[in-house]
Amino acid sequence: MRRRGRGAASDCTAVAEYTGLWGWAVVPGARAQDGRCSCGAAGCPAPGAHPLDFAPEVPAGATLDKVIDAWGEFPGAAVMLPVGRAFDVIEVAEAAGRRALVRLERMGLPLGPVAATPEGRAHFFVAPGAAAELPRLLYRMGWDDADLDLGALGPGSHITAPPSDRGGLGPVRWLRAPDPDSATSPPHARLLVGTLAYVAHRSPA
Repeated sequence: MRRRGRGAASDCTAVAEYTGLWGWAVVPGARAQDGRCSCGAAGCPAPGAHPLDFAPEVPAGATLDKVIDAWGEFPGAAVMLPVGRAFDVIEVAEAAGRRALVRLERMGLPLGPVAATPEGRAHFFVAPGAAAELPRLLYRMGWDDADLDLGALGPGSHITAPPSDRGGLGPVRWLRAPDPDSATSPPHARLLVGTLAYVAHRSPA
């Protein structure tokens, strides 16, 4: 019988919540320590910030027992979420993201989960397809020529999820935690992009 520490138990609980409650697949990810990546690759280009290539994905719908079995094979793995299936991500600087979040909440617009990374980025979860749609949205809203610190993550990308450490820099945190509505039906990007672009444009570099 495997013995799991408090940190492992916390990770398993978070993973089971993501798979069982929110319908997200989860992938065990690498950890970084002293600048080195747990994947074992010399000169890893993203230490502690990528999925483990040899670790199987834990599918959406997995129960806590299945998560414990899967995570027990990769103790200490970071919790990573594949982007482009249940959600895409609009990414801005954390300071701008916090200001935009306040504005969006005051406007009463639907919002998905929002995470903050230790690198100082805010990740707004939006409906799938946003990454491909973003250039057209910015063009239609007149922001295509602006120098914006705003981007999107779509299929093929992975993000580190709370409570995991990213790149040895510290944990990822929720600015707006998932709930049954926001996690399973994130908003379309067009509802948020105008405000995010405006705030990003007015925020100091």
